[in-house]
Amino acid sequence: MSGDVLGAVVATYIDDLTDALTRASRGVEGIDPGTFRSDVTSEAFALCAAMIDADGRHTDDELNSLIDTFGPLMDDTSLLRATPADIRGTSLVAGRRAWVDDDTELFRVLVASDEANDTELADVYYQRTMEVAHVIASLDVVTSRDELETIATLRTRLLAGLRKRRGDGRSLTPQSPPAADAPPPSEDPPKRSMEELLAELDDLVGLDAVKDRVHLVADFLRVQQLRAERGLPPVETSHHLVFTGNPGTGKTTVARLLAQIFRTLGVVERGHLVEVDRAGLVAGYVGQTAPKVTAAFDAAEEGMLFIDEAYTLARGGENDFGIEAIDQIVKLIEDRRDRVVLVAAGYPNEMADFLAANPGLQSRLPTVIEFPDYDTDELLSIVRLMGNRARYHLSPEAEEALTDLLRSIPRGKGFGNARLARNIFEASINRHASRVVATDDPDEATLTTIEKTDIPPDADSIDEPPRRRSGGSDTMEDGRR
Repeated sequence: MSGDVLGAVVATYIDDLTDALTRASRGVEGIDPGTFRSDVTSEAFALCAAMIDADGRHTDDELNSLIDTFGPLMDDTSLLRATPADIRGTSLVAGRRAWVDDDTELFRVLVASDEANDTELADVYYQRTMEVAHVIASLDVVTSRDELETIATLRTRLLAGLRKRRGDGRSLTPQSPPAADAPPPSEDPPKRSMEELLAELDDLVGLDAVKDRVHLVADFLRVQQLRAERGLPPVETSHHLVFTGNPGTGKTTVARLLAQIFRTLGVVERGHLVEVDRAGLVAGYVGQTAPKVTAAFDAAEEGMLFIDEAYTLARGGENDFGIEAIDQIVKLIEDRRDRVVLVAAGYPNEMADFLAANPGLQSRLPTVIEFPDYDTDELLSIVRLMGNRARYHLSPEAEEALTDLLRSIPRGKGFGNARLARNIFEASINRHASRVVATDDPDEATLTTIEKTDIPPDADSIDEPPRRRSGGSDTMEDGRR
């Protein structure tokens, strides 16, 4: 049965990539299309061998599937007559994991064709390759971490090639409106593809370790989905998560994407995000807190409940209603484990106290993802992105002044990260407006260029309103939210 499953996705891989290679070769002299199918079949075999070798186990299920799939496709009939033991004793699979680390000639040809002809043939390669990789990982009784990490390595390499093809820094994904922080309307938007969601995740500034963890979560769920489709027993695991880190490190943004990933993979039906804090869960009188917690879970039904600063629930002592909220959260996590995904977020040390507040929390939220502070270069990139979206750009002198400002601000608990970057950007455009409004008939360059004098000189100046410039009208109000 597993051989039939692998055979189906490999057949699609060979058909679609043979067609893509044929399209890429049109008008190119000296190329024989007659060899394309054989070339693509060899590529498919190399991919399967690399994925089987990812964890070095080379199980009978994996090797029998390889024999059943590729035996009939090879001119050499020796594979068709082989057994798993025969293959283990050769280099047919052993040592092939390294294949995933470098672009193949076939992929490079499709990328080059896309660059020359404004096509998207390399996207077909990416989609079919990831399908095969996930099926291989689903063949074992238990999918190993090595297999998931190999899938992540393969995906990262291919997406890097697709970005290079575009060459202009644009996102690989279409712009989508942000998810609401409240229950979505009755008609939910269409599910987004895994490729689109993971590409949007990878487009975020920094957060490399976070992206790796989310990829592992997504790949594990995808493999379990494939196993369930084939009648194999899924591995029961908790989907609930703890996010730790300072404010502005992207926790809510990643949670929104993860909620949609869970929807695409069938964990929840709607994939919306409901964000609450202590005030949204704890009441001021006896008996009112549990209903508030239940109402929050109701709002997040078939989606994700994001509790920001969750540690504050454990701060008030034994008689505080926050403990009542935690007890109700533990109960509802269990009662609705297949209908609501919970993410609890906050500072690292304080979240350890939160998890210790109830014996049931630690086991129900076993996965912790740490969000590090952005470094200076990443914060500079975030400010640039904000400027690009608003049709502003930094002069070289302004970039230098901004870099100096970012380096001068102490890091530590409560460091603002992306929120700090936004505050600096908004302070800069306010100072820019105060300067430009005093200019007679400013041209487009003046209206869109942030100069050195527009950058706040120090941290204390970020929150100060811009000073009125002589000869001008009223300055803009501080636009911070």
